[in-house]
Amino acid sequence: MEKRDHEKYMKKAIELSRRAAIIEKSGGVFGAVVVNPQGEIIGEGYNQVSKTHDPRWHAEMQAIGEACKKMGTPHLDGCDLYTSAECCPMCLATAYWAHIRHIYFASTTEDSLKYGNFADIGILEQICKPHEEQQIKATQMMQKEAVEVWKEFASMPDKVHY
Repeated sequence: MEKRDHEKYMKKAIELSRRAAIIEKSGGVFGAVVVNPQGEIIGEGYNQVSKTHDPRWHAEMQAIGEACKKMGTPHLDGCDLYTSAECCPMCLATAYWAHIRHIYFASTTEDSLKYGNFADIGILEQICKPHEEQQIKATQMMQKEAVEVWKEFASMPDKVHY
């Protein structure tokens, strides 16, 4: 892709971030688009966490979700994500699950903290700690019963796998 194509897609992501934060006031300063290998925007999104009261409604989540629905698959091999800000841990994990080829971002996590008090760095730090040291406590229970379902799944010849 030529430089102007990258800029076109990033401008769209930044435009969507303005829509979220300034125009609709639906959430933070976050916008994103997914572009297929042919250069078409196949998904777009902007932050709507405040509007929907749903912590999952990040720009990248919406853009990836739309692209997956349009393509009829949870995998977007060869597709690129353009986002107005560096991905939070949830959105980055979703990009990995979706097999995004490349992420282009404009502002940094530090910019989000400095200008908007978005503290994604703290989430990442928590995720990297052992369970017993995380702020949200995690307790394992009923492993035997859960593994029985895994065993049943493993033996299915027609299991759905993604």
